[in-house]
Parts: sequence; C-alpha cells; structure tokens
Amino acid sequence: MTLGLFRAITRPLPHPVLLCGADGRVLAANPAAGRCDDRLRPGARVFDLGPDDTSGLRQQLAVWLRSGSPVPGALVIKDADGRMRRFRCHGARATWWDGPEPALQLHLVEAGASDRFVVLSQQVEALNREVAFRRATEVDRARLLAAEQAARAQLQHLYDLTAALAGAITLTEVSRVVSEVAPAALGAIAAELYLHSARLVPPLQPEDNGLPVGAGGWTDLDRPSWEDGSLPGEAADAVPLALSLEADGIQLGMLLVYGSHSPTASAHVTAVAQQIAQALRRAGLHEHEHRVAERLQLSLLPQLPRVPGLETATCYAPGSDLLSVGGDWYDVYDVDADHIGMSIGDVAGHGLHEATVMSQVTAALRNIVPRCGTDPAAVLHEVNSFLGRYHPERMATACYLVFDRRTRTLTYATAGHPPPLLIHADGSSAYLDRATSPPLGPVRNVCYRQADITVAENDTLLLYTDGLIERRREDLAIGMRRLTEFARTTRGLDIAQLCGRFLHHQPEAAFPDDRALLAVRFPSSV
Repeated sequence: MTLGLFRAITRPLPHPVLLCGADGRVLAANPAAGRCDDRLRPGARVFDLGPDDTSGLRQQLAVWLRSGSPVPGALVIKDADGRMRRFRCHGARATWWDGPEPALQLHLVEAGASDRFVVLSQQVEALNREVAFRRATEVDRARLLAAEQAARAQLQHLYDLTAALAGAITLTEVSRVVSEVAPAALGAIAAELYLHSARLVPPLQPEDNGLPVGAGGWTDLDRPSWEDGSLPGEAADAVPLALSLEADGIQLGMLLVYGSHSPTASAHVTAVAQQIAQALRRAGLHEHEHRVAERLQLSLLPQLPRVPGLETATCYAPGSDLLSVGGDWYDVYDVDADHIGMSIGDVAGHGLHEATVMSQVTAALRNIVPRCGTDPAAVLHEVNSFLGRYHPERMATACYLVFDRRTRTLTYATAGHPPPLLIHADGSSAYLDRATSPPLGPVRNVCYRQADITVAENDTLLLYTDGLIERRREDLAIGMRRLTEFARTTRGLDIAQLCGRFLHHQPEAAFPDDRALLAVRFPSSV
C-alpha cells in the first residue's frame, strides 16, 4: 500500500487517523484529524502537542510499534487554550509502510464526546485486514505478472527455435540453430551436439566417408575429433545434462545442455530435444538424397577423351537446394588431327526427364561433331534440330567451341549460354561474348552466329553453367564480374587447382542451381 492509498481509505472515516514515525512525527493524517485539531497534520510531532512529561507517550509508541495487531491506548493533546483533550486510540505498526524507518498507525476517538471504543476497535481491525489483503494482493499480482512474463519469454524462445529448425535444411544449419537459438529456449548457457554421422547420412558405398561434406559445428561420434569439442567461457566449467536424440526409431546421438538443470530432464527440455532430433533426421535425409542425386548426375556426365597436348579438368556440384538430377553437361571432342572441339550446356529444369534429355543431347553431339565439328554454328544448328524433332517441349542453352592447333584460333558460338571466360597467364581475363544467339529448342531455323579469337600459349578457357554465377536476388552481371576478379588470384595454378578454386570461389554462398565446369589449358606449341 502507498500513502495515496492510505489517504483514500481513511478519508471517509469520521474519526482521526494518523500515520506517525517512531519519533512521533506525523507522516500522514486524514481530514477528520484536521477537523479535530488543525495541528494534527503532516510534519507535526505528537510530543509537542501533549503535556511536558512525554516518557509515557514514548513508551506507548514503542508498544504500538512492536505490535502487529491494534493495541488500545490513550493520547492527551493540549489545545490552544491550554485545555487537555483525552483521546482513546488504537495503535499498531504499519506493516505496509516501506519507508526508511518504521511507522505506526493511530485511530483516535475523543473520550466523552462519543465513546465508541468497541466500534472503533472493530473498524481498526477491519482496516488492518483490508490493508493486509491489499498488500497480499499486490504481492500476488507482482508474482503472477513475473510468472506471465517469464512464460511469454519462454514461448517466444520456443517459437524462435521452432521457426529456425523448420527453416534449417542442412546439418550445418541445424547445428548452427542448436548452438545459437536452442540455449535460450532451454534456459541454458550453451548446447552441443554429439552425433552418429553414419546414422544421419548412410554411406552410399562401404568406402564412403560418413561425415557429410561441409557439415560442421558438432562432434562426430563415428569419426571422433576432440580438437574442437570444448565450449568457451562458463560452459566449459558447467556440468552438462545429456539428452538422447532419437527420431524414427534411430538413435542419432546426444544433446548436451550446459546450465542449471535438475538431474532429470524436464518435459520442456525433452520436448525441445525431440524437436532437434526431428530436424536432424530431416537434414540427414536431405543430405543423403543430395548425395544420391550428385552420384547419379556424375554417372550421366560423359567421360572426356584423352587429347594429346591439351590439359583439361572438370568439376561438378549440385545446387544446394536441389534433390534431383539436372541437365548440365560438358564434353571434349578429338575432331581430327588439327581440331579439338569443346561443349558445355544445360537442359532447362531438374529431374530424370531433363537428365535423360541431357544424356541424349551429349550422345547426339558425339555423332554431330565428327561431321561438322569445325563449324560451331553448324553444330548448334544440328542440336537445335535434334531438340525440335525429338523433344519439342524442351529448351537448352549451349556453347560449342573448336580449337585449331595450326593457327591457334578458337572459334565459338553460344546459344543462350553464359559466355566462356578466357584467362591469360598473367591472370587477366575476357569473356567470349561476340557470338550470342537464342537458346536451343524454342525457335526453329535459327541462324547461329560464330566468332573467333587467337589464344596465346598457356591461356586457359573456363566453360561453366549459370549455376556458377547465379545468386538469388542478384544480377548475373555481378556474378560475371566476380569471376573476372577471382581469375586474377589463379595465376600459377595448375588446371585442376584452377577448376576447383572456381567451383568453390564463394564457400559460404548458397548455390541455387547445379555448377558444371570444364577448364582447358591450351598447349604452349602447335
């Protein structure tokens, strides 16, 4: 209770009510006290209003201050004319008062005027019960408010964790959510994962590594590595709570929760652990299907022939969000003694049908190139006719190039495909973009353009599909500019290193589409 509430409660009472400090100073008084004697107001001292002998009054004040229930007593006040006015009163310690010093509450009735002592006692007791009830209500309200705020915060943390786990696709993303979001939902200092990688991602073959490529942030129980298994700061000294992670009847590992928990996991912590286990199971299945798609795609890509005097390297990686095979391809052709053909392309879409079309296009190219492989425009015309005849509903982008060993001339033609990048030995580079034409398939009887350029010794040609430069909500020109800037860092690398560096030139980026690369380094002499 506050002084304002005290004044509101005592205002309608017909008898004086005082709130006094231990030193007799009046802290508050109701209007009836002022009407009884205008000196009974805040700031006055009851010792100054009574007889000269104040020892009895001090003793009485001490009794009232020690009592939690109203105690009867008397108070004598000398009025302005020198007359003594006697008051019967009830006094008790004001338990609701939270000031720096204790205070007492006095209820006064003038003796002889209207002796309602019994009624006053009942009123005092009722008032004190009211004060105690209001104080308990305030305490309960504060406790309930704190509990409600804590529950709301916990629900918000649970919502944040649920949303983060629902959006986590890969094992790396789930692990990041566990380390960054789960501790708040668990009311813990930190959380750490210990997982069986072989159960999360079953190996496709016995010799396969069970650890998913790029997965991190957790300790692999199947391939232990304790070098980074410690937690920083206070969590390193905390005793963890170990929770089993199980989903679909498979024991995936453990969740270690660092914080102040009881030895037995609560229902809340167990439910959070179950959410994490389900997210890990989904991420493991995604990784497994991703690997299956990648293995199938690699089996569909053609095996490059060995071409004397020409260094080649290839790389392929499926899109980070894709679980099905795609239509990317690359190939090299030994046309004749003087000419070497190269192609790269992409059948639009993803799925078994697109992969089938891609394999048929590559087979068709190996039949077309021996007939007209020295004429890139004619090669693209033949492929366009093939698609129009056998797959009229499909579209593909492609680029075909032919290198003349005698003249070191590289002739090329593109059909809706990103232009090849020619990288010089000093790291400078340029796009071959002077022979662009519409994609293959939708338009019949296209007159494909072609252009040529002379290549220098040790120049490297980089052929790639659009997944290498494509990013969400980013213009392709930005990705193409990024490739030319990165090319400056590849000086001195062998052909395989260069190809691999380009494939992973943005290790933290999410690639929405497949990436197929063919790197060719031209011989230093004819």
